[in-house]
Amino acid sequence: MSEHLSKAQVKWVRSLQQKKNRDAEGVFVAEGEKCVNDLLEAFPLVLLATPENATPVEIEQMSSLRTPQGTIAVFRKPIAHTQYPLSNLILALDGVQDPGNLGTIIRTCDWFGIHDILCSRDTADCYNPKVVQATMGALARVRVHYVDLPIVLAELRGQGLPLYGTLLDGKNMYDTNAIADRQKGVIIMGNEGKGISPEVRQLISHPLFIPSYPADMPTSESLNVSIATAIVLAEFRRK
Repeated sequence: MSEHLSKAQVKWVRSLQQKKNRDAEGVFVAEGEKCVNDLLEAFPLVLLATPENATPVEIEQMSSLRTPQGTIAVFRKPIAHTQYPLSNLILALDGVQDPGNLGTIIRTCDWFGIHDILCSRDTADCYNPKVVQATMGALARVRVHYVDLPIVLAELRGQGLPLYGTLLDGKNMYDTNAIADRQKGVIIMGNEGKGISPEVRQLISHPLFIPSYPADMPTSESLNVSIATAIVLAEFRRK
């Protein structure tokens, strides 16, 4: 049987809900048996809390969820990558702020076989407990890189990668030849309210537009960024 967690350990896990503490310690927290089990395959385990070594009250104190799921783990963050893939499809996020959106996007990338996401520095922290929870373990298979996005995108475009971005004045993505290469390139998604920043917008080589249906009827002003990401990735993966 596991040794019971100490009060100091419980307090430490609770403190990791704050980004500054996660960054200082180089760790992150995951909750739920399935999510924890998936992440065990990819990240070093630092601490594991279960009903065997923590009381329900302690689990509740450590949890960031309204309804704790009984299993909480602390994992070591991966070492940041300095080189980025050039031979496949990459997603780039420019200022996506909502943790739920980011978590859903990471999970969607996992489904569609996107293994790398480039994030601007102002994109939400992928190790935020809400993000980790929303990924449902997808962080074990999707690498998230925080970079100076305009500089990295300029480098990738200079190396011949097409840069796609969802814009209101883009080309209907279902039109023939709207997508130059379904297997190689960078798909850029922007902030929930402001869209893609001017610095990144000017780098886009293939602007895309997701048409509403029917086109001549009133619809919502815009799509949620995680939903839009799923629609675009589905089209890229369509043969």
